[in-house]
Amino acid sequence: MERIDKGASRKFVIEQIASENDFFELDQQGEKVVIRGNNNISIAIGINWYLKYYAGIHLCWNNMNAKLPKHLPPVTKKEYHSTKCRYRYYLNYCTFSYSMPFWDWKRWEKELDWMALHGINLALATTGNEMVWLNVLKKLGYNQQEVDSFVAGPCFTAWWQMNNLEGWGGATPLSRYHEQCLLQQKILSRMRELGIEPILPGFGGMMPSNSDKKLGINTIDTGTWCGYSRPSFLLPSDTNFFSIANLFYQEQEKLYGTAKFYSVDPFHEGGNSSQVNFQEVGKNIVHAMKQQNQEAVWVIQSWENNPAPSMIDELKAGDLLILDLCSDTRPQWGDPEFPSTRKDGFGQHDWIFSMLLNFGANVGLFGKTEAVIHSFFTAKNHPQFSKTLKGIGLTPEGIENNPVMYELFTELAWRDSIFEPTEWVENYTKARYGKTNKQVTRAWKILFNTIYNCPKSNQQQGCHESIFCARPSLKANQVSAWANTQDYYFPDSVMLVAELLLASADEFYGNNNFEYDLIDILRQAIAEKGRITLRQTEDAVNTLDEEKYLQTSNAFLRLILLQDELLATRSEFMLGTWLEMAKTSGKNRNEQALYEWNARTQITTWGNRVASENGCLHDYAHKEWNGILRDLYYERWKLFFSKINIESGNVTEPDIDYFSIESDWCLKQNKYATKPKANAIDKAKSIFDAIFR
Repeated sequence: MERIDKGASRKFVIEQIASENDFFELDQQGEKVVIRGNNNISIAIGINWYLKYYAGIHLCWNNMNAKLPKHLPPVTKKEYHSTKCRYRYYLNYCTFSYSMPFWDWKRWEKELDWMALHGINLALATTGNEMVWLNVLKKLGYNQQEVDSFVAGPCFTAWWQMNNLEGWGGATPLSRYHEQCLLQQKILSRMRELGIEPILPGFGGMMPSNSDKKLGINTIDTGTWCGYSRPSFLLPSDTNFFSIANLFYQEQEKLYGTAKFYSVDPFHEGGNSSQVNFQEVGKNIVHAMKQQNQEAVWVIQSWENNPAPSMIDELKAGDLLILDLCSDTRPQWGDPEFPSTRKDGFGQHDWIFSMLLNFGANVGLFGKTEAVIHSFFTAKNHPQFSKTLKGIGLTPEGIENNPVMYELFTELAWRDSIFEPTEWVENYTKARYGKTNKQVTRAWKILFNTIYNCPKSNQQQGCHESIFCARPSLKANQVSAWANTQDYYFPDSVMLVAELLLASADEFYGNNNFEYDLIDILRQAIAEKGRITLRQTEDAVNTLDEEKYLQTSNAFLRLILLQDELLATRSEFMLGTWLEMAKTSGKNRNEQALYEWNARTQITTWGNRVASENGCLHDYAHKEWNGILRDLYYERWKLFFSKINIESGNVTEPDIDYFSIESDWCLKQNKYATKPKANAIDKAKSIFDAIFR
């Protein structure tokens, strides 16, 4: 409370009461608001519920502080909420690389408060895992250079930890190992203080690719991932499996203490497993954990074909907690509406219903409001699968986007029955902005009926990506090779919402949440206009209409520059914010250069030429941000358009080596602005008029 607003704690009465189920209750005692709950997290979500629905204060990633009124609005009628969702889980391995690689304690402290306020009581905690491996490998006889070739750089540690690659993005400076270790110790201390159960990395057999020769152990080559050679896999039948696992857990305990939950994901996204006895793998992973802590529970992601049924079927109920990583789009829990999923779900094992929502930390409005609500209550009330359903989970690859979806999803655990999202969003707008009006409410209801209501059957990975960020092609419809974009809403609806919000904007000057949403929604509207304009450009080429081609291609380029100008009004949409965070993490010029290269590479080529081109990783984590729109995306499209010659009568798309252009940009060290250059509302008005009037 004091971190939200100094002096706020004096305005509340906090009461902790024992209960079998998690609950919170809002009440009144004189002039003070009473928050009751059975533990710290229940009380924290009670605080958040009060702030939203009574005080009109919405705390989110870019706004974790608020000025509470001198006299709090009273709770006129006692309000009670409880949940049978034992766990409310948070984070994905990828989040640590796409959103968090350069966070300091100040930023982490805000995130941990956000987690508590949203009821999170179980969270992945992989920060500082590099230090564990450094200590383990040094004790096994590895030198620093050999460790460097194994541990990935700060923007790529997630895929190293999921056994997909090794070494890429390094060599990580030794100073970072120590800094991340200290940061993890602070994170874990605060998590335990708040009542958030940490999930630490476990040992599943991953070893450096040279460990068979170096250590004389029995490992197998598990092949490649998107062009990268994977780490080796230590067969559980090898007598060294338990000694190395024990060493891993001992070194981790020295640094971070013992945990009840450990995350291990062998063969995430494939890998050569023809020589693997999956049943033996599963049993030995659990056995190694139990040697460290008899109460240990293995947490595993259910994604694609992982985990293999034979790896988990023989494990004891209670020893495994499965994250159905993408229940919102690709459920595997046994959803009767998805016959392609695991028919019997996860058998006897506990599982969590999760929303992935975002891929690659891409920028774009997106959500499956009706589908998420209906699917969760279908699972909660299912006669078979509800018996092992233990809660809900947020599993985004990237955060700090679409705050409305996280608010909606985290409330599911505390609501007794299905509800209409368009009714819910009316209360959300009041909470989000502290007030509302008919136009604003109408705007959000349109969003919830269109772009935030992606059908359950739609399998696309997150938002409709902005084609401004795509490698140029007249047929461009998505940016990432994996997006699987499917049209499900009319672009005009987003443009109408932007117009409605602008019509009310004068009432919300200085309102942080409103201004953020206005810029994000207008950004989406301009991206929609870009799609339409590119289709017109394609038509001009197909009809050999040179005048129309010049007009529409120039209009497309102008939209990119106007988008860049618009996004310069909010630091959340500025490339400089990301790059400066990376550079600030470095202690000297060499470290700063490495971290900046990591940050630039991740959002462009992602990998080396083979991984980027043949592995289709380029632009996977693209960002529609001020700075990169102007300096990279605009230049790519400008070059592309300049090489199309309609006069020839035989138009083919130019063959351009985009990887060279992008990798050259990644090596640059030019500075980008981090502070907004204009008032968000004023700039939004002028740009809207320039494009849509």
